[in-house]
Amino acid sequence: MKPELRFETKVIRAAELGAQSSIPDLLGEQILQNQLEFALDEDAEIYEGYGRRVNAYPYRQYNCYTRELRPREIRTAVLENRYMKAVFLPEYGGRLWELWDKENERNLLYTNDVLQFSNLAVRNAWFSGGVEWNIGIIGHTPFTADCLYTSRLQDTEGNPVLRMYEYERIREVTYQMDFWLESDGRFLNCRMRIVNEGRGVVPMYWWSNIAVPEHEGGRIIVPAEQAYTNTEQTVRKVGIPMVEGTDVTDYRKIKRSVDYFFDIPESSPKYVANVDGSGCGLLQISTGRMRSRKLFSWGNQEASDRWQEFLTDRAGRYLEIQAGLGKTQYGCIPMAPHTAWEWMEQYGAVQVPPEILHREHRERYSFLTEQILRDDLPAKLEQKLKDTKKMAKKQAELVIAGSGYGAMAKRGRSTEHLEFRINGDSLKLWQRFFETGVLHCPAPMDRPDEFMCSEKNTAFFEAHMKENSDNWYAHYELGLGYFDGESYEKAKTSFGRSLALAENPWALHGLACTCLILNEIKEAARYMAQGIQMAITDVSYLKEGFKILLFCREYEWICSIYEQLEDSFKNIGKLKYYYISALHALGEDKKAYGLLEENGGLVVEDIREGEDSVAQLWDELYQSVYGKKGKIPYKYNFRAF
Repeated sequence: MKPELRFETKVIRAAELGAQSSIPDLLGEQILQNQLEFALDEDAEIYEGYGRRVNAYPYRQYNCYTRELRPREIRTAVLENRYMKAVFLPEYGGRLWELWDKENERNLLYTNDVLQFSNLAVRNAWFSGGVEWNIGIIGHTPFTADCLYTSRLQDTEGNPVLRMYEYERIREVTYQMDFWLESDGRFLNCRMRIVNEGRGVVPMYWWSNIAVPEHEGGRIIVPAEQAYTNTEQTVRKVGIPMVEGTDVTDYRKIKRSVDYFFDIPESSPKYVANVDGSGCGLLQISTGRMRSRKLFSWGNQEASDRWQEFLTDRAGRYLEIQAGLGKTQYGCIPMAPHTAWEWMEQYGAVQVPPEILHREHRERYSFLTEQILRDDLPAKLEQKLKDTKKMAKKQAELVIAGSGYGAMAKRGRSTEHLEFRINGDSLKLWQRFFETGVLHCPAPMDRPDEFMCSEKNTAFFEAHMKENSDNWYAHYELGLGYFDGESYEKAKTSFGRSLALAENPWALHGLACTCLILNEIKEAARYMAQGIQMAITDVSYLKEGFKILLFCREYEWICSIYEQLEDSFKNIGKLKYYYISALHALGEDKKAYGLLEENGGLVVEDIREGEDSVAQLWDELYQSVYGKKGKIPYKYNFRAF
């Protein structure tokens, strides 16, 4: 059959994602890398900490999802030829969801049987499975649960091409992904492009995260003999495959959750493979710009099992092999202004003879490297990247629209072939503001429609505050811009002016966050408690508010507010967790323990990766109630790291 591109729907059991948060992400989530030390040689050059952020502003958090699954129709884009079938989810970051080797009737990826959200992404909601395309800032992409622009075109051979693209707001760059299958091709072609049309150097990050099944007797094959990893909160370079007595290419033997960033020599082809006990599996290979590969394993212990179970229904265990532009994920890499970075990735089936599979690591990767070089894959891929340069700038037929932010950005010739649309009334109002300097003024209790002021455009807001001097919303947005630029005293003044003009919970939240940064703990708690009372039916506001009050040790306020809530709110796992924690701090341990264990035990829908707060809470309560130390129940054990 000739290659085809079809747009279809697929029924997947999925949780309710819920609305985006009503308030901006100012304080951020726990990031595991923030506490790391580095013990590396002077030639490592991994840009440690460069481009790291404490939050995902101006993006909103997705923190109102549930764990209740039901069948939902999900839009898909399907590329297919006689050898392969690739299924994408345009509405979920363009995730490559399935990749079928039709000759062997085998899905080369780990495809979850559900969309079960959990708190692992920079905007909270994340789900496991497939290939995720991560751009801009360290972590799982801001577009994990967002719809991308999706369009179609043809290459010079008449093959259909699936294009997905978006504008990334933090780095202010455009990224574009073109996918296609050739008539006789056994590999999925992925042509990637990031464009920085700005005037400054920006920290850049790209990792393609590939979920693959944990095969019994399986192996990771990668052409490297050293890797960067984190042990006891310190990043070191280690020799592989043996690390602390464990062969890390034999992932079933890895004990704890861990990352290994493989240091592939410059002269080697850039690839990684995951194969089962018979040597069959997935090969990912790229052009030279994508220099690095990584293994992420949840490990093999009770907490690892709990996390794997928490993220799926019956799809089983998985691990991730990843491919990135930088050496590691401990920092971004600098991208020059007026620059486009392009590279090719290919995904397809690989077969390693069993007799080779059971040899040493060096023999396995030497065999696969020789096969790749014999087939001249690296050179062919580099040539394909050059040959498709013109296609990458060709206009396409839009099928699904993404966000409107790219339409409002100042873009140049390098991205003029991409169609962006201003969608929704709110962006039209903001477009008028940037044209006239006069900002609309919503009702004080209306959710903020957009967060458009940042460190980079506060000067524009300041220049037009005379026209907006009596507009509470303009002062609130300016406060957000000051906060983003770490001008906290100015932020406090602007939020205060907003509140004086119109009592509103949004400025109260801004004041609470600013006071926390300024170490004005009592004032932060007072503002937050006042804001919660105004937004008592807003789940996202309650979660943020309770988090701040717990940090401020205002346990009585948490208890008082929680006890006012309707039962449906009281049963939200995160809110109940804060209440139980407050009871524990007030010495009401018997009541707290009873609430923790009722109805089979507390389930926090959005427990954070690396967080062991519920286990710690149970441990302390159990010792208090029973006078002895207990074993952390499996249901609470998320201590995989």
